[in-house]
Amino acid sequence: MHRIGYVLGERFQVMALATQSVFEFANLVLGEAFYTQAIFSEQGGLVRSSQQLLVETEALTAPGRADTWFIVGNLTPLATEPSPALLDFVRQAGAQARRTAGICTGGFALAAAGLLDGRRATTHWSFARAMQERYPKIRVEEDRIFIVDGPVWTSAGMTAGLDLALGMVEKDLGMEVARSVAHRLVMQQFRSGGQTQHSELLALAPKSDRIQTALAYARQHLNRALSVEELAEVAHLSPRQFSRVFTAETGQSPAKAIEGLRLEAARLMIEQTRHSLETVARETGFRDRRHLREVFVRGFGVPPQMIRRDARRLA
Repeated sequence: MHRIGYVLGERFQVMALATQSVFEFANLVLGEAFYTQAIFSEQGGLVRSSQQLLVETEALTAPGRADTWFIVGNLTPLATEPSPALLDFVRQAGAQARRTAGICTGGFALAAAGLLDGRRATTHWSFARAMQERYPKIRVEEDRIFIVDGPVWTSAGMTAGLDLALGMVEKDLGMEVARSVAHRLVMQQFRSGGQTQHSELLALAPKSDRIQTALAYARQHLNRALSVEELAEVAHLSPRQFSRVFTAETGQSPAKAIEGLRLEAARLMIEQTRHSLETVARETGFRDRRHLREVFVRGFGVPPQMIRRDARRLA
């Protein structure tokens, strides 16, 4: 039995509690209650979320009541200082629990308690630089979904908390259980912690159905050459019209955008599979391993071997 405790404060962001479904479905996949979950606050009783939802909580007592503690964030971490009692509890939890996690801006409480000193950490991208400035002993990686550094876990924005929770399930119960949970929750993909917080498709943000359709087609056919003529045909536009509309809507040329999609897909394969770099290059449309490395260094500043090494080290 693995006990999970959630710590809420006033005006907490309610989406953090969606991570409870990950552990609930892990139990369903297993057919037994491997995880138990409880919700706590400093004083106990009803706690109000940022959307005025009231949640019943138990009062915080001994850190030993949970094996994993989740510290839930709020929308104003720079203006909301954790109480001395909460910080003391977080320190004790960090020393006694199997692992301690900060969801989104919940990482600020871990930082204030000193749990992140000398460690790698992440948080929502809009607060990452503020975290680094306020707590210079932390190595903040502002563009990561979640980070595991020893017994301390931190995640980016709220949906990234689901990925962090899935990462815990994978750590506890294996990849197959985690994939089954993701499938039951209808999550489009199982994202590893090393992935960027920003989706390439979201960054492109096409406005018209025609360009969205062309990009979706490209993403499904990255393993082959994709010409402007082919994508224009999918979008039911002439090549000249397609290039003009695509650049106007996304701010990038079709070639540059497709390279970004290839890079994102290749990184995911490198982090989550054991395929050789030759296979990754072939499946994501790069000419060969050398071309893959060249684009990786240009895009990420590091070669693909380093990203794979980091992913395995955190597995």
